[in-house]
Amino acid sequence: MSSLILSSLLERQKAAFNAAGKVDAATRRRRIQQVIDLLVNHHAELTEAMDADFGGRPAGFSLMNDVLGALASLKHARAHLESWMQDEPRAAFPPYDQLGAEAWIIYQPKGTVGILGTWNAPLFTLFSPLASVLAAGNRAILKPSEVTPRTAEAVARLCAEHLDPLEVAVVTGDAQLAETFTAQPFDHLVFTGSTTVGRAVMRNAAQNLVPVTLELGGKSPVIVSAGADLDQAAFSIAVAKATNGGQICINPDLVYVPRTLLEPFVAAMRTAYASLHPGINGNRDVVAVVNARHLARVDGYVEDARARGARVESVPEELPPEEGERRRPLRLVIDPPAGSRILEEEIFGPAMVVLGYDDLGAVIDEINARPRPLALYYFGHDADEQRRVLEHTLSGGVTLNDVMMHAAMHDAPFGGVGASGMGHYHGREGFLEFSHLRTVFKAPAHDPRREWGLLPPYGEHFEAAMLSLLTSD
Repeated sequence: MSSLILSSLLERQKAAFNAAGKVDAATRRRRIQQVIDLLVNHHAELTEAMDADFGGRPAGFSLMNDVLGALASLKHARAHLESWMQDEPRAAFPPYDQLGAEAWIIYQPKGTVGILGTWNAPLFTLFSPLASVLAAGNRAILKPSEVTPRTAEAVARLCAEHLDPLEVAVVTGDAQLAETFTAQPFDHLVFTGSTTVGRAVMRNAAQNLVPVTLELGGKSPVIVSAGADLDQAAFSIAVAKATNGGQICINPDLVYVPRTLLEPFVAAMRTAYASLHPGINGNRDVVAVVNARHLARVDGYVEDARARGARVESVPEELPPEEGERRRPLRLVIDPPAGSRILEEEIFGPAMVVLGYDDLGAVIDEINARPRPLALYYFGHDADEQRRVLEHTLSGGVTLNDVMMHAAMHDAPFGGVGASGMGHYHGREGFLEFSHLRTVFKAPAHDPRREWGLLPPYGEHFEAAMLSLLTSD
């Protein structure tokens, strides 16, 4: 798609938005319902496209992660948008409050929101933020990831068939189109992807002063405390690493384990992961790495650490992959030396770093020395230690005694901080993200400022009256 076609589409959406005026609750619900119906009625076609794009992705997993995940966001927004829309009274300032002044906040849509999805959750990263965008009364243009082209084509075709393009439209294309997309004068822009690309998106958006919601990533750490149930911790982490082949932005990257428990933890991970995936080659339950380039990237991180002297444990035992096979076992990279690429780069695949520690304070210091992660996880039942971790670290979200669960909260904001992103979607906070909070002040019938000597020409007592108000009470 050319930049001229994209610009024309955006202009037409904006014109339709301006012409329509107020977007009532019924219109917002209708738009959301049309997206819900699209996903429900065409789930099979969409899951088949994702399976083909990944070269192996179970339909059940795609239903759970992308279709049902997006539906949960859409249905929550549909159920609550009317209450979110209500004007909010605010107290007028004195003395006008005594004279009959009124004030309130109205929540108005911003206009047209651009949403750039990512390949790892190609439906969820489009339609989950879209729920908040539509609940706030906006229109949207979606740009699916070119890394999953079959899914992108299916989304574009189905949306064109079932949705009004002046309300929700889809454009497809390569990285060049994404560059053009982020330089358009949207009223808000949502991007899900890497921190590096997020910086470029923000630079492009700044050309038009477009506000951005960036859902990025980073190296989400796990702290396993000395008092944690190792089997439970290992199982929860294994489930996370088995989910989407580890290709999730809030997937655990670094696991800190007391040094004295390092070997028992590795053994527990081996047992837990094998209970989920006893074999890898040809196992249809294992999600493949999305393409050869990403596979080479993840394998390269592991081999770089191995070459530097790190111990690598494959779970289950690594066998030579079949030709063209992009499924891999989980590689545990244990205590890689400083300078290893896997310590610095987000893994986003079937590998994980395990680091032994002697002092929790040192772990907290190391986490804080890194860019802020999208998620942080803690296993343990010591309330004081939990509080210490929560109060002395900063991350987008936290799950205690499990992993990735906080992101499933549709009544709580999901988002990053610092290098892991900015802004939120989900719940009321998502509605607010894509709304303009407009303050309205209704003046009283009588304005007393002149009779009180507060307007020029100022009398001799004006300055003294102002000085009398300078108190620290």
